[in-house]
Amino acid sequence: MKRQHFYIVLILFVSITVTVAIGTDSFNLTNETGAKTASTSSSATVEIGGPFTLVDHNGKTVTDADFEGRYKLIFFGYTSCPDVCPTALGGVSEMLDIIGKKSEQIVPLFISVDTKRDTVDVLQEYVTNFHPQIVGLTGSVEQITAVTKAYRSYFTINDDGDSNGDYYSVSHSSYLYLMGPDGKFITAYGHNRPPEDMAKSISEVLS
Repeated sequence: MKRQHFYIVLILFVSITVTVAIGTDSFNLTNETGAKTASTSSSATVEIGGPFTLVDHNGKTVTDADFEGRYKLIFFGYTSCPDVCPTALGGVSEMLDIIGKKSEQIVPLFISVDTKRDTVDVLQEYVTNFHPQIVGLTGSVEQITAVTKAYRSYFTINDDGDSNGDYYSVSHSSYLYLMGPDGKFITAYGHNRPPEDMAKSISEVLS
């Protein structure tokens, strides 16, 4: 009960923090179905995103600068996730197919917060099962902590009682962050946003 109480308090804290960070704009990350279009939300003063250095699913060290000039759709999760991550990446895959050729302007980034189990090989197998455009990213604990902090995201490795430490769950945020070619935050979508709705919203942003 204490742990459940802690998570509830943590989630509320993160939601309030992000809402405050977005300022006077009525959009906030707690509204999974009401994400506004870029033309509206971009007017808000937000502090979401920032530089990062990570390793992609091919083992190459990359930074945020490698993705400059393209839209980024960023999601934080882990490959052993039983429901939220498969739902999110499945939706992203469908969205990319719906948008078609224009989706080449977008780089979907799946950033794993499970630094212990999600090796480069594990990530590669995982993301390629969804869509060839999705890029898996991992890094050290310090690097992942830094990038989640920059995006007002969060994660917690749970102690599920496994003495070997190989089987555990991970609590994490479940939003997809749409970032502009300039690295600025545009809007966010809930992990279960219908692909058709997300495709329509993103298409309005793309040139």
